[in-house]
Formats: sequence, structure tokens, C-alpha cells
Amino acid sequence: MAELLSTATITATGLLCKAFLNSGLCSITVSNLHILLDALRNDERRRHGQGVVTVANHISTLDDPLAWGTLPIELYLKSNTTRWSLGASEIMFTNPLFSAFFRKGQVLETFRGKGIFQPSVDIAIKRLNEGHWVHLFGEGKINQPPDYPRTNGVARLPRFKWGVGRILMETAVPPLIIPMWLTGFDKLMPEHRSFPYKYFPRLGVRLGVAFGDPIPVEEITAALSARSYVPLVTEDGTNSKLSNELYPGGCVGRTAHKRHMDVARSDVTATIQRAVEALGRRVSGDLLNDFRS
Repeated sequence: MAELLSTATITATGLLCKAFLNSGLCSITVSNLHILLDALRNDERRRHGQGVVTVANHISTLDDPLAWGTLPIELYLKSNTTRWSLGASEIMFTNPLFSAFFRKGQVLETFRGKGIFQPSVDIAIKRLNEGHWVHLFGEGKINQPPDYPRTNGVARLPRFKWGVGRILMETAVPPLIIPMWLTGFDKLMPEHRSFPYKYFPRLGVRLGVAFGDPIPVEEITAALSARSYVPLVTEDGTNSKLSNELYPGGCVGRTAHKRHMDVARSDVTATIQRAVEALGRRVSGDLLNDFRS
């Protein structure tokens, strides 16, 4: 019954989003959707425990679920072809009705400020180990292009949260990581509007959803460099007890001091951020603020 209710919730939400995108109230351009579809439909690879991770910029409250209105309807009908995501407790789980809706919609309640070792992150890793799809907004909150930090006229996304690195490092099999870039959603639901307008989307907005090539696993491996993993060696030349503590359950399969693990998570997270930003520059230019003219 629980799975049936989840499927019904996701399907109804997906159909509503699809109806809005096809209503003429906005327009949408989708690029390279086949990359995600190929990943989700590769049953053999996923049966062997390889999950799928999508990582995107986060520019409005409607990014998720509206972006998934671009998917074929049949993908809404199975839990392994619909995304799991992490959602802020203080925004999405504020009353019993909302909590039930988002839980049935495969959203994991996440407590911002409680760090990367919390149940929602543990469950995301578990879902990936089961071959599921997890979607991440690396910034951990909405940031719209006018607020992006800039250096010499070039915009950058705010720093991604280290939970991204932890999730990718602790999966049993390295997941397929697909960067995404969203455009126009910030104009559909601009921040800082007054009540009640902030709850209603603007009409006639041009939206975009772009998928990039999967990030090569070699780039993640390179991020786990020698400086990130330096075993502690005792005077007799053997590894210390601390250095022999395995990183729990991870595909990394190496030993490390906590300090080095923190560096590794930071490096992996930065690698993912660079990939998302690179896709963003191809789509939106150096200001990361709209479609490239």
C-alpha cells in the first residue's frame, strides 16, 4: 500500500507538471534528455548496484518537481526511475499534510545545519547502493543568478555542500553522475516577492533543462589524491590502527585520517561543482544567468 501511494503521488505530481509545461503558459527547451533516459533504462547496470546521481543548480522553489515534467510518463510508475531527493525540514515538512506528501514523493527530510552525518544522507547512500536515482541540489538552498559571487566578471555558483562528496564517496559502486543546468526557473518564481505574489508563478517565461555528459569516474578518482589519503605510518613502518580504519562502506576502499577524509570530501564536491558550472557556462555564458544569446 505504501508503495502504491508513493507511485500515485509521484505520477499525479508528474502529470500536473507536464500539463503546466505543455499548457502554453510557458515554454521549455530540453537538451540531451537522452543521457538521463539511457542511464535510467539501463536495468542491467543498475541491478549490479550502480545508482544514478543528477546534480543541478537550484534557482527556484519549482525546480523540483517541475523539471521532471519533461520525463516520459512511464518513468513515473516505478520507484527506480523516479528520483529521490533531499528536502529541507523547515520548508517542506512543516505540518503533517506536507510531511506525508513529500515523503510519498520520495523526498528525504534533511535538517540544514545538522551536518553531513544525518539519516537523510545515510538513506540517500542506501538508495544508490540499491541502484536507485538520487537528485542533489549541491548548493543546499536556492540561489538566483543576481546573487552569485563574481570574480573578474565571471560568476560562480556558491560552494556546494560536503554532503555531495560524502554520498559519492560512500556508495559501494561508483554511481553514474550526470550534471544538469536549469534556466528560467528563477524568472518563473523570483525570490523576494511580496505576499501573495510569491506563491504564484509568472507566465510566459522561457525555461530550459540541460543535461551534460556523465562525469568520468577518473575525475572522482583524481580528486582522491595522495594528499587526501596519506596513511599514518608508525616508526616500525607499519600502518597505525587509526590509518587502518576503513572508510565505512565506500567505493574508495582506502584508509585515511579524519583530516584527510575531510579534504577528500571537499575535493570530490568541488569536482562536481566544476562540472555543473562548466555545463552552465556552455548554456548561460559567464554570468550563469540565462540562455546564451
